[in-house]
Amino acid sequence: MSEQVKDAYEVVVVGGGAAGLNGALMLARSRRSVLVVDAGQPRNAPADGVHGLLGREGMPPLELVERGRQEVRGYGGEIVTAEVADLTRDGDGFVVVLGDGRRVRARRLLVTTGLVDELPEVPGLRERWGRDVVHCPYCHGWEVRDEPIGVIATGPMSVHHALLFRQLTADLMFFRHEQPDLPEEQAEQLAARGITVVTGKIAEVEVAGDAITAIRLESGSVIPRRVVAVATRMVARAGFLAGLGLKPVPHPSGMGEHIPADPTGRTEVPGVWAAGNVTDLSAQVGTAAAAGAFAGAQINFDLVAEETRLAVEARMH
Repeated sequence: MSEQVKDAYEVVVVGGGAAGLNGALMLARSRRSVLVVDAGQPRNAPADGVHGLLGREGMPPLELVERGRQEVRGYGGEIVTAEVADLTRDGDGFVVVLGDGRRVRARRLLVTTGLVDELPEVPGLRERWGRDVVHCPYCHGWEVRDEPIGVIATGPMSVHHALLFRQLTADLMFFRHEQPDLPEEQAEQLAARGITVVTGKIAEVEVAGDAITAIRLESGSVIPRRVVAVATRMVARAGFLAGLGLKPVPHPSGMGEHIPADPTGRTEVPGVWAAGNVTDLSAQVGTAAAAGAFAGAQINFDLVAEETRLAVEARMH
């Protein structure tokens, strides 16, 4: 049985993670009618806990989402489990088409669909993602401290990545994999911190007993490791925005593709805001939640300004 939705809302939030739910919370507390459309595929689902979030340190990600949902509903916000198939402009507002064909009108949109992590094509990586294959030293570093870690190079920022993980363990190796020779300055930095550089293409991440045991090179060399750190290419989940002419563009950092937005979350399409990882690729949970709250407040202010303008015009006629 489908969850019931109304024909129209003041704001539809697409994406029900920390950014979307906090935006919806601000809007619902401002007495706005708000619908959160959530596909139920959070990026951090494989992780054991959320880290770096004061007061919620170590909380399982799905528990945090469920608490957030309860809070939004407590103020009259609505949440539906669905994907957005299409978005189109309709006069001053929008029509949101859900995956099952239902259509919902919205005066404003808040896009908080997050991103997809693209991993190198190395057998064994994807299966261990979020467990002993990690990407963020702040999200996962404490949990893998003092382990033998292998950093797989994926681009120009990988040396920086390795230096951050070196803070967490003395046993760190840098696997160049398919990347070119390091510039002399970067090679010196790694050597100075006692980080061994391993050349040669990786054939496989070896696993035994539900744990990483080694990295095997195409040359046949097998190098024991317990953890793999890899900087993913991060791409905004935003295909459904194409109907509005809003497409991901390369992020200035070179880390992937995002939906550009100004500091308030406003995108180049009037009436559409974005918050969280869909626009800020490196945002952790706390940052994403704060951005969602701020965008929700900005949307409320935008609606208030529009309603005030219309009220003034009505008085003059």
